[in-house]
Amino acid sequence: MAKTTRATIELTKLGIAFTVHSYDYDPDAESIGLQAAEALGEPPSRVLKTLMAELDGKPVCVVLPSDHEVSMKKLAAALGGKSATMMKSADAERLTGYHVGGISPFGQKKRVPTAIEMAALSEPYVFINGGQRGLQVRLDPKHAAQALNAVSAEVVA
Repeated sequence: MAKTTRATIELTKLGIAFTVHSYDYDPDAESIGLQAAEALGEPPSRVLKTLMAELDGKPVCVVLPSDHEVSMKKLAAALGGKSATMMKSADAERLTGYHVGGISPFGQKKRVPTAIEMAALSEPYVFINGGQRGLQVRLDPKHAAQALNAVSAEVVA
């Protein structure tokens, strides 16, 4: 497995401190994020999932703890829109350049508005997908938000 991805390259360019962690990705897992948390031996609140959505027809990204669901209403409000819906997997892959299960908010082909769950910022560190299935980056959540120019808001259902 490559330890260098567009995500790790972007974080390095931005001078963000991170470490890379691999785990055995299970494509049949009911929840990819929860499976990653279990494999890493971390609480789900520290292993964040990256979801792609559409806000008033435009792509957006949301990063939240793997044991929570996103509230589309709260996401829309956080990013100043009216209505949000989940993006289709094929569209998310085409837009980000990553495969589902390996979508990172860092190093996407096109930068889009991003929201990060406020509660995640109180964690001492978080794991976020590193741009490949079975690859996570561990970093300070405040640095992640800064790198993404993310809006910090309550976006969980």
